[in-house]
Amino acid sequence: MSDLFTELAWLPKVPLDFRQSCRTLLHRADPGRAIAQLAGFALDENQLARLADAIERLRAAGRSLAPLVPFKLGVLGNATLEPLVPALVASAARHGIALECVRADYAQTMAEALTPDSVINRAQPDAVLLSLDYRGLPLTPGLGAGEAAANVADALRFVQELRTGFRRYGRALCIVQTVPPPPEALFGSFDRAAPATLRSLTAAFNSALAQSVAGTEDVMFDVAALAETVGLGRWHSPTQWNVAKFSFDSRFLPLYADHAGRILGALRGKSRRALVLDLDDTLWGGVVGDDGLEGIVIGQGDATGEAYLDVQRMALALRRRGVVLAVSSKNDESVARSVFLKHPEMLLRENHIAVFRANWSDKATNLRAIAAELSLGLDSLVFLDDNPAERGLIRELLPEVAVPELPEDPALYARTLAAAGYFESVAFSHEDGSRADFYQDNARRALLQTQAGDLDAYLASLEMRIVFRPFDATGRSRIAQLINKSNQFNLTTRRYSELDVAALESDPDVFTLQVRLIDAFGDNGMIGVIICRPLGVRAWEIDTWLMSCRVLGRRVEQMALRELLHHARLRGIERLVGRYIPTGRNAMVADHYRKLGFAPVEEVGSITTWEIAADAQIAPAPMVVDRTAFELVAAAEG
Repeated sequence: MSDLFTELAWLPKVPLDFRQSCRTLLHRADPGRAIAQLAGFALDENQLARLADAIERLRAAGRSLAPLVPFKLGVLGNATLEPLVPALVASAARHGIALECVRADYAQTMAEALTPDSVINRAQPDAVLLSLDYRGLPLTPGLGAGEAAANVADALRFVQELRTGFRRYGRALCIVQTVPPPPEALFGSFDRAAPATLRSLTAAFNSALAQSVAGTEDVMFDVAALAETVGLGRWHSPTQWNVAKFSFDSRFLPLYADHAGRILGALRGKSRRALVLDLDDTLWGGVVGDDGLEGIVIGQGDATGEAYLDVQRMALALRRRGVVLAVSSKNDESVARSVFLKHPEMLLRENHIAVFRANWSDKATNLRAIAAELSLGLDSLVFLDDNPAERGLIRELLPEVAVPELPEDPALYARTLAAAGYFESVAFSHEDGSRADFYQDNARRALLQTQAGDLDAYLASLEMRIVFRPFDATGRSRIAQLINKSNQFNLTTRRYSELDVAALESDPDVFTLQVRLIDAFGDNGMIGVIICRPLGVRAWEIDTWLMSCRVLGRRVEQMALRELLHHARLRGIERLVGRYIPTGRNAMVADHYRKLGFAPVEEVGSITTWEIAADAQIAPAPMVVDRTAFELVAAAEG
């Protein structure tokens, strides 16, 4: 097997015509999609540079890179950065990002952060990557325990000043790296315990750094864990540092850039949300239709059987952190389900699976059906299948679906899936952990709809309660997450950070709304965010209106409009103005305002402006309205 991490072995091998494909990108009608497809191969450093050069030529020619999402990244550190930038640009495309990098001069970290008109601050990037290793921090080995603690505090303060500077002058969040220690030990096994060694200093710094980032808008990039995964002795190259000031061995440049790209994708809501599993020779050994329940290989005491249990453990762990699970298998459904119901060694059970598709249809058809049933886009799916022919088919027919390459040895399936990093996260909330249940309940609602006979009867059977609240500190993190992740049901796709959301909470001229939905199947969590700003005299502009796609078809949008109009009238507002700004991914809401009764008033380019009177009457949907939070605020003010 190839080296999993060095060669990005979960990605398919680079095609022979890669160079020619890069050359012809400028002539493609849809270069963004072609870039994403080319980035999806296991590119080495030279191939990444070639693709990055093609991307820059397209950008210089004014070509759109849609559906890739724009992101501007400041890059600075204490080492040579020239080879890093093209690797970042090309790797980011693999994760749905059209990346533009702004690079600082060598080792100008503090000057860049604290100078208002520095190269990076002047560019106003979306984020800044602080690419620092232990040599770029004031960590001094050889001190006593008390001095070592003070030394770590100094290093943490140094990074904090950088973060504060870029936030104040560049309005950018920071991606801060943990620091891999060098492999050279002074005391052998005692190195970790001795407070004066670089190993103990970097460990203390990394722990303090993680705590300082938690609960802030900044994001952690755990480079120390990445280096430990491949081996500190391999990660650090004394020769490359001495000759070229590379902070790590250039063999790992594609790996580093891919991990950075995952973070950028996660910041823009590009992380995958569902894992679709094949069954035979993926979750167990053998073919249950041929070998029978007793003939498949799974369970303790057998090396092959335990390998398949590892895959199931990984799937269950992902489900616990919010990834929804589905099945797509060429099988008789009753036979396939019997394994989940009856086999004593199975860890995955039927109740863990949101959508179960076992039939004789092709898997592309099944994956489309699974995505529709879960109300997810195909770009939210990861498909795990041992069969290379099936993997190739899905990559050809459904390029939006992530399909990891799998080695021949099933013992490495779980590790390969984890290494691919499809489910990267930059934050985690209680609501994130419940997401798998949300989507699983949504699939049950879809089944109920097919049985209800008509839409009104179906909606009434859901016993819905819609909860409206203004923005508040409790919901702030989730509000910012939705604003930055929602792409499809999003009228303007404006992005706001947690700091921006906090400012909106306290602005008396801004009206904000967070929307939750509860029904007979459970709590759907926060499913909508609306922001209105004053526009001229007695008018509100709907700055942001976004909703979760999992509640489509349940008339939540008309109830949200009723709530907006209710509060507008209370505040003497006479009309609401909304704009639809197309992005390539939000076509589903092109007629949103028209369907709700707004009238078009202006069209400039592709942007349409709509208007509705505040006294417009909107028919209610069958759900109970809870605006207790607004009533409490009014009582406190009144």
